[in-house]
Amino acid sequence: MPSPLAHPFLMWLWGLPKLDFTGLAFSALFFCWSLTPSLLPRDWLFQGLIGGINSAIGYGFGVAVGWLVLRVFLRPRSWWPLPPRAELGLKIFVPIVAVLASLVMLAYSAGWQRELAALMDAEGTTTTGYLRTGALSIATAALLISAIRVLRDFVRLVVRQINKVIKMPREVANVIGVVLVVVLVVALVQGVLLRAVSDVTNSIFSLQNDETRDGAIQPTEPERSGSPQSAASWESLGFEGRNFVSSGMNADEMTRALGREAMEPIRAYAGLESADNQDERLDLVVDELERTGAFQRSALVVVPTTGTGWVNPTAIEAAELMFDGNVATVAAQYSYLPSWISFLAEREIASEAGKALIDKVHERWLQEPEATRPKFYVYGESLGTNAGEGAFDGVADIRDTTDGVLWVGPPNANRLWSQFVDRRDPGSPEVLPVYSDGLVLRFADNSGAIPPADQPWYGPRVLYVQHASDPVVWWSPDLLFERPDWLSEAPGPDRLPDMRWFPIVTFWQVAADLTNAAGVPDGHGHNYGTLVLDGWVSIAAPDGWTAADTERVRAVMDAYKGKDGPEK
Repeated sequence: MPSPLAHPFLMWLWGLPKLDFTGLAFSALFFCWSLTPSLLPRDWLFQGLIGGINSAIGYGFGVAVGWLVLRVFLRPRSWWPLPPRAELGLKIFVPIVAVLASLVMLAYSAGWQRELAALMDAEGTTTTGYLRTGALSIATAALLISAIRVLRDFVRLVVRQINKVIKMPREVANVIGVVLVVVLVVALVQGVLLRAVSDVTNSIFSLQNDETRDGAIQPTEPERSGSPQSAASWESLGFEGRNFVSSGMNADEMTRALGREAMEPIRAYAGLESADNQDERLDLVVDELERTGAFQRSALVVVPTTGTGWVNPTAIEAAELMFDGNVATVAAQYSYLPSWISFLAEREIASEAGKALIDKVHERWLQEPEATRPKFYVYGESLGTNAGEGAFDGVADIRDTTDGVLWVGPPNANRLWSQFVDRRDPGSPEVLPVYSDGLVLRFADNSGAIPPADQPWYGPRVLYVQHASDPVVWWSPDLLFERPDWLSEAPGPDRLPDMRWFPIVTFWQVAADLTNAAGVPDGHGHNYGTLVLDGWVSIAAPDGWTAADTERVRAVMDAYKGKDGPEK
């Protein structure tokens, strides 16, 4: 009686986990590379996933290398194949070395993670706890390798079916089979899975958009959208819009905190449901600016938002306190999706929405008398910098349109940011570039790098604020096969010098860092804290402003911190 395990399907399943020993060696190498430090501290869970992905990639690379070496180099040799005893010894040696090397690197990796956590004043990991990384990486790699083998076997099935119908050389059938399966998978992913994911995520986040954060209450001040006097109803502003207009200090609070008279700041906003389309939403926010008297204020700040319509409350509080409330801020939502999804799927939409908002408000601003109209500033953070850059062709256009621009944590793919970094002055580092002697446009990673030093900084000023440890700034597909300049240079103030570039692996390390970009203390990663205040002071400080004024405002912001709810 045949064994149940002799069933063809069960035998196929049993064969999925079988390993190629050249693949195993490269898998261990890629895994060890993945354990080296990257930009941010990683707990065992993230490291396990990233280690498993890289192990699977290394395994596939090793299998390809092994096949090529065997076909081109080994088969013609008289001493190949190896004697059975030598082959057995090699099969024992490779797994043992792979396991030992991985364990040693896990111990080193835990130490690196503790160093990185200490650098950012975050909680570090333990070596014993970090050993869980190995088990998770093995499970992740096994799952990915098995999935690839299923696709490989499907290709073989297609090839056999082709040969049954049309007799052709096996090599030709293999090519046709691979092409057919690739086309089928791409069509499935793009036509079905991505559409389904898009529909589901839009549905999920549109439901979240209808919610209201605990503590967010409809404003009664007429200077805010969503108030009873506003044409933009409270219900239509969306989750982030309601948070924006209901948060921040009012005039009385600022007066008491600053010790001088403050005005009621203006916050104008339109959500996706405030009007039927983008043009009508932009007409609405301009109407809100006119209704609230925004064009008679000292400053007007236009904020192209991130995906969900989020506006950094810290950045707006800084501007409002600096101007004693004599400022109007305007923003509009263009998507239900959070930044990381919008970054992948809606970058062009973000850019177009940012351009439309800035152009619309600027067009109305130009109608005011030049002598009395407010200063025109643009602020953007994260994906909001991409949206803001969409309105401009370059530095000259920025200077012709605005009185200053502050961009914080720009994604690496930003069009203008990339141009400025690529064209930086010779000898200046990518992590903190100098562009055209810093005469108009500057980069800074901390408050000490922001103020004008021994060289002039002409207005209107443009400032990019970016941390050396911010994965949003440094993640790029180019990391797959090209070492960036910032990893060849001396590290920034909050990056470990032990970070190295490895092909493919570093890409996945920094991609994993993106998921925790805002999960580190202020002053690191994608958390900029009150550094935005120093940015505002550098580009828009009122006449007579002093360092003592900056610290007074910072103290007020620190005391008020947390009252606006969670970050994006």
